[in-house]
Amino acid sequence: MAQSNQFSSTAASIDAQSYAIPQEAFDWYDEYAHGLIDRRTFLARLAKLTALGFSMAMLSSALLPNYALAEQVSFNDPEIKAEYVLFDSPMGHGEGRGYLVTPKNADKTLPVILVIHENRGLNPYIKDVARRLAKAGYIAFAPDALHILGGYPGNDDQGRSMQKSLDKGKIEQDFLAAAVFLKEHPASNGKLGAVGFCFGGYVVNMLAARMAKQLNAGVPFYGTPSAKELRSNIKAPLLIHLAELDKRVNATWPDYEQDLLANKVAYQMHMYQGANHGFHNDSTGRYDELQAELAWSRTLDFFKQQLG
Repeated sequence: MAQSNQFSSTAASIDAQSYAIPQEAFDWYDEYAHGLIDRRTFLARLAKLTALGFSMAMLSSALLPNYALAEQVSFNDPEIKAEYVLFDSPMGHGEGRGYLVTPKNADKTLPVILVIHENRGLNPYIKDVARRLAKAGYIAFAPDALHILGGYPGNDDQGRSMQKSLDKGKIEQDFLAAAVFLKEHPASNGKLGAVGFCFGGYVVNMLAARMAKQLNAGVPFYGTPSAKELRSNIKAPLLIHLAELDKRVNATWPDYEQDLLANKVAYQMHMYQGANHGFHNDSTGRYDELQAELAWSRTLDFFKQQLG
């Protein structure tokens, strides 16, 4: 078991104004984004900050996503090929659809990585993560849990409501089916990794517990653990990224770590100082550039070590 390291850095932000925004605002957004408070309550709390000199426009620009900022690899990049493909999900919603990105001109089979979105469907940030992995030499596949409802609607609030309306068990089955589809893809060399963010981090932990023989490496970013009764099944090495200010997810870590230790799972956990839940998402003010780049470089190194 590799011991976690902590790193200090100044939180980078989409907008310099977000440096001054109180931490409470980011905590409220996390509660809102995860259904712990409704939109009215969230906006009412933000309104109280206007007495401190913040405008609602300033707060919104720092907290809500701007996906125009989230493209690090263009879908027109000449080194990759991006397309949408369907897959069967008989135990889930019957049919799934995802964003498949492959390196162009690959002359051999390659490791494959499932990319799992947050609790709002396949948004532009997650598609960009898939493209980043393809640029790094992997076949990446990012399913959209909202396919059965017409797909990601282009709006996170609506996407969140849509995903909440679906049966969580069927969503999980869709991702299990997507993982099998990807591992068995003709261009796959049989080595399967998974990376996910927030809800997607939970799904990575779930896949590790339910696909012990098929998953070769898992990287959950600030995700809650799988059900306790399943954790003894975990075999795949895990690289776990947590954010220091993410009290909600971090509260689940001590119990999860005890189960990983008890079952002799090979894992590394890194806690990123001063970072909020969602610090890897470069479309919001929670983005911490230095910590995100560090976490991503570790992720690529881990996949290279585990998948080849």
